[in-house]
Amino acid sequence: MEMPATFSTLSQSSLQDYVDCARRFQLRYLERLSYPAIESEPALENEKHQQEGEYFHRLVQQYLIGIPGEQISKLANTPNLQRWWENFIASPDFRGLGDFGSLYPEATLSAPLGNHRLLAKYDLIAIENSKAVIYDWKTYRRRPRNEWLSARMQTRVYRALLVRAGTHLNNGRPFEPEQIEMVYWFADFPDEPARFAYTSAQYKRDWDTLVKLAEEIQNASSYPLTDDRTKCSYCPYRSYCDRGVRAGDVEQAEAETEAEDLFDVNFEQVGEIEF
Repeated sequence: MEMPATFSTLSQSSLQDYVDCARRFQLRYLERLSYPAIESEPALENEKHQQEGEYFHRLVQQYLIGIPGEQISKLANTPNLQRWWENFIASPDFRGLGDFGSLYPEATLSAPLGNHRLLAKYDLIAIENSKAVIYDWKTYRRRPRNEWLSARMQTRVYRALLVRAGTHLNNGRPFEPEQIEMVYWFADFPDEPARFAYTSAQYKRDWDTLVKLAEEIQNASSYPLTDDRTKCSYCPYRSYCDRGVRAGDVEQAEAETEAEDLFDVNFEQVGEIEF
């Protein structure tokens, strides 16, 4: 199957899908098939949790652009939202955001990656004296292991892309990898953030890996199924592959199935700050 000419943008989610299962990548991004199966059980509970997670991100974004916390707290109108919001406001990580010189919530960066374009939408990039901290909010029910997070495409893409495309955020100077840190903050585990520093060696490894993946995707003639059948239990395309009907457990599935929504990104605006 040839790569469609219209498929030119790669993200951490599409790359993660390709790494996890090339067949899933094909069905989701190339054939753009509708989801024939639910991702996890119980379905309605999981859907509500995902919607609350998205809404929590919007609440934090509004707070970071200057809307008073007292006003935002009135919108946290479910037990989960109220708990997450209270944890956020009380967290030392975010009480100290005022110490940063510049905050860029919901920032989008883009850079060429082979014949593709690599795109990432960040929850927050905070900068002070050429040090950049990438914050990402998670509403997982279970706190993942740091080793798992470190290997994820999101961790690798977000840090590498800030080096590659963050010059305009640093007074016209590229960030050195050692100036970057990524922090995952868990709304239900506010005292257990995951912090990942960066080095030049890690950046070279990450960017080389991303270039290789982009080349593989560009030149792929087939998209084999994953050999790890545990991933199929929460894949919405499993019925296409005769890999079962029953969905997996919600706590196991949520981290694997999350995906950023890049369809509302203004690509023309991103193009202006590409380098």
